[in-house]
Amino acid sequence: EGEIINKLHEVGFDIDGVVLNAAAYTHTSVGIGDAIASIVSPVIEVHISNTYAREDFRHKSYISPNAKGVVVGFGLKSYELALSSFE
Repeated sequence: EGEIINKLHEVGFDIDGVVLNAAAYTHTSVGIGDAIASIVSPVIEVHISNTYAREDFRHKSYISPNAKGVVVGFGLKSYELALSSFE
């Protein structure tokens, strides 16, 4: 979790965008959500699986409120879809 936050702070003012799959931290990390809110680079939240088809705790994201967008449930294609949002 700390490494993700450090990396966001390191690059989040100099790059065109971030594609982030924070895995289970999505549903538990207020810190990652805060780090995203503190940077200027847009962040796309990505999930390979459809988190809404899974356990209830996975329906809450601390990342989404500060993300430019969310891609959920398209398998590895989710990364391509996220990247295409920066074109």
